Amino acid sequence: MREALRAGIAIYNDGYYHAAHDAWEDRWLELESGTDDERFLHGLIQFTAAVYHARNRNWEGAVGLTESALEYLEELPATSRDVGLSRVRSYLERLAADPEVIERRPPIRVTHEGDAPGLEDLDVPETVVAAGVLAEELGYDEGPVETAGEYALADLEAGRDDSRFIALLFAFVREADDRDVVYRRLTAHVSRRRSREEDVEGLF
Repeated sequence: MREALRAGIAIYNDGYYHAAHDAWEDRWLELESGTDDERFLHGLIQFTAAVYHARNRNWEGAVGLTESALEYLEELPATSRDVGLSRVRSYLERLAADPEVIERRPPIRVTHEGDAPGLEDLDVPETVVAAGVLAEELGYDEGPVETAGEYALADLEAGRDDSRFIALLFAFVREADDRDVVYRRLTAHVSRRRSREEDVEGLF
C-alpha cells in the first residue's frame, strides 16, 4: 500500500489532480467494503476528484464529492497510514462551503510521513507506480513504461545502481519539459533489452 499511496500523493501534490486516484484505485478495489483502509482510500479518491472538478469550475460536482469524501474520512484518525487527514478534512469542509476558493488560492498539499512529497521525492518502486499512472494520464503508450518499470525493479534488486531504466523513469516522472524526449529514449532502451533477451532465449 505504501508505494501506491505515496506515488498518488506526489502525483496530486505536483498538480495532476485527475491522475492521482489511478495510483490508489486497484488497491481500493481489493479491499473489503467498510474497512478503515477501504474508507481511507475511497475518501482520498473522492478528495482528489473534488479538487479536479473544482479546478474545472464544476461547482456542483465538486461539492458533491467533497461531502462524499468527508463521509468516508470523518471517523478515521487524524493521521491514517501516516497521511495528515485532519488537514484534508478541513480543506474539504472549506471547499464544500465555498468551492470557488480554489480560484483564489491553490489546493492544499497532502502530507505523508511528515512532509508533502512531490514526484522528485519518490524512490524507485514509488516512481515505477507514478510512471505508469502519468503515462496513462498524458496519453503515452503504457506498455514500454510498464516494461521499463519491471526492468528498473529487477535492476534495483540486483544492485545495479547505474541502471538506465531507473534513470530514465526518474527523468520521465520528474522532468515534465523533457518528457517526450525521455519517453523516446526509454522506449528505445526497452526495445533493445527485449531484443537481447530474445536472442538469449533463441540459444536454448
